[in-house]
Amino acid sequence: MDCTIQELERKANILRLDVIEATSVAGSGHPGGSLSSADLMAALYFKIMRHDPSNPQWEDRDRFILSKGHAAPVLYAALAESGYFPKEELMTLRKMGSGLQGHPVRGKVPGVEMSTGSLGQGLSMACGMALAGKMDKKNHRIYCLLGDGELQSGQNWEAAMLARHYHLNNLTAFVDRNRLQITGNTERAMTLDPLPDKWRSFGWNVIIVDGHSMIQILEACGKARASVTNPTVVIMSTIKGKGVSFMENNYEFHGKACKEAEREKAVRELRGRI
Repeated sequence: MDCTIQELERKANILRLDVIEATSVAGSGHPGGSLSSADLMAALYFKIMRHDPSNPQWEDRDRFILSKGHAAPVLYAALAESGYFPKEELMTLRKMGSGLQGHPVRGKVPGVEMSTGSLGQGLSMACGMALAGKMDKKNHRIYCLLGDGELQSGQNWEAAMLARHYHLNNLTAFVDRNRLQITGNTERAMTLDPLPDKWRSFGWNVIIVDGHSMIQILEACGKARASVTNPTVVIMSTIKGKGVSFMENNYEFHGKACKEAEREKAVRELRGRI
């Protein structure tokens, strides 16, 4: 798609609104980290990635892996907004019989490339897809979104080592660096800083951006595509709960839906942005 910056920013807030509505109807879910990554999701699905909602298994499509599977609401919102399934289905989130479960399930929802939820596994799958693409001499790219708390899982660093070893320059990882996880501050749970230096030590290109600046996200993706040797990680400085005043930087909304009065306030704020 050839969306302008303003159109992408509007899309991001539409995704946020869909996240609030779907999780509120469900009465459960993970809105905080979904809201913090909405700008990236809008950039990927409406500007960066080559994909075809009418043909989800198109062989030459770019692949997106949501490693932090609990942010499924924003993935579902992006897929629905793109046309993979009717938007009305978003209101079936986490209901019995719905394909839109609390974590993405491959084969249940068109456009979902991997069943995720056990944190730390998505980057390994993304590496496998990127390596397979190189072996098959394909031009598609692999994009993987990681939570910062998720990087406390060691499997990520094994995958990071492998990606550099095989020069997977067709792989771009994004870290949603909102510094909050379900128990509070990530650094209190397990120190991650200096995070950029860790990735550099594994041989990755490192780009640091404001994860709510559409221009910076798009520029980072352009730089990643220009890499001829190494994989790229984009560390996005973000705000958990971005776009809803009482949810911003509030770890309690990591895995808690809005109550009715909160939902009404959140919807008013987001509609104002849209």
